[in-house]
Amino acid sequence: MKNKFGMSLVAALFLLTFILTGCRQIRTVNSIEQVGDDPYLYVMENHFEYDLDDVIENDIDSNKKLLVYVTEKISHGLMDADTASLYQNSDFGCTSFQVRKKDGDGYWYGRNYDFFKDPTMVVINKPEKGYASISTCDLMQLGLGLDQLPTTFKNKMTCLAGIYAPMDGINEKGLCTSIMALPNQAGHQNTGKHKVGTSIIMRLWLDRCATVNEAVELLAQYDICHDVEAGSGYHYMVADASGDCAIIEFDKDDEWKTMVLRKPAGDNYFHVTNHLLNPKHVTTEPDPTVGNPNSKSWWRYETVNEYMVENGGILTLEGMQKGLEMVRWVDLPQPDGEVEDTQWSNVYDQTDIVLYLRNWNSYDRTCKFTL
Repeated sequence: MKNKFGMSLVAALFLLTFILTGCRQIRTVNSIEQVGDDPYLYVMENHFEYDLDDVIENDIDSNKKLLVYVTEKISHGLMDADTASLYQNSDFGCTSFQVRKKDGDGYWYGRNYDFFKDPTMVVINKPEKGYASISTCDLMQLGLGLDQLPTTFKNKMTCLAGIYAPMDGINEKGLCTSIMALPNQAGHQNTGKHKVGTSIIMRLWLDRCATVNEAVELLAQYDICHDVEAGSGYHYMVADASGDCAIIEFDKDDEWKTMVLRKPAGDNYFHVTNHLLNPKHVTTEPDPTVGNPNSKSWWRYETVNEYMVENGGILTLEGMQKGLEMVRWVDLPQPDGEVEDTQWSNVYDQTDIVLYLRNWNSYDRTCKFTL
């Protein structure tokens, strides 16, 4: 059946859907703005609906597949997938820890993202199906560097992929998560389940989980596959508002089976850097087979531990920021000649659902983000 414009009903519905979804994407693009006077910190409020089940059905297990998917399904061809690729460097390092609050009930979640001085984007997401969340994205992971800031329409369209690429975040239930690199350990589970890529599992946790138990149960439904081209594997930290916390690792010696380390009952803090911590692989001395000596991972781990013991694992917001500052990078040279820094230091309030962000080692300025 055709309408007065000679268009079939199916075609008309498709056009209407395209217009409606396109409007939501344009609204999202138009929400992107610079934060204060920092030319390398941006915020985006997502308004378009995305289908995580469709992502899962497509077995997107690499950054390239993800960008092609976003180009076809989200940007309608307005984004060029060939211009964006995951930065291939395995020497970046990060620090994450959960700590009991000193100035009230609940917990803080702290996180240093140590990499390069790349553009940072905070993504505010309020999906119709799923929990609202605040997450942080490294725009270099989408191919946007210092010479490709999200100030043009094309670059802003590329930012739509940021919804699928959180490096850390918190949802409305207080669940926090973050990712840490492990060189040459790109886990690739292959048990016949649908494959889920490096950062997609974090989006699933933020959208669908309120507790660590739920996050672990969701993890078991999929094969987790890290992007081999990125030159790195990863482990994750997940923590909820009750104080439960877990580190998710993958067994490099046994088909990348999932290994879950839980925070001991009664402990006030739990922390992780860039080396394996499960009993099968943990070492007290730097070992390139289980972690990243170039990132001073073992030194950072022990420094945080000493600080937590000194304070009983109970800190104020200022104490959290001090702890992160103690293990930040400032012009840290790498074997390949690159110089790396702490791109951002985040403190998440797991009770009030607030992100306190310090960008590019600017420790005299804190930016606050809420839902």
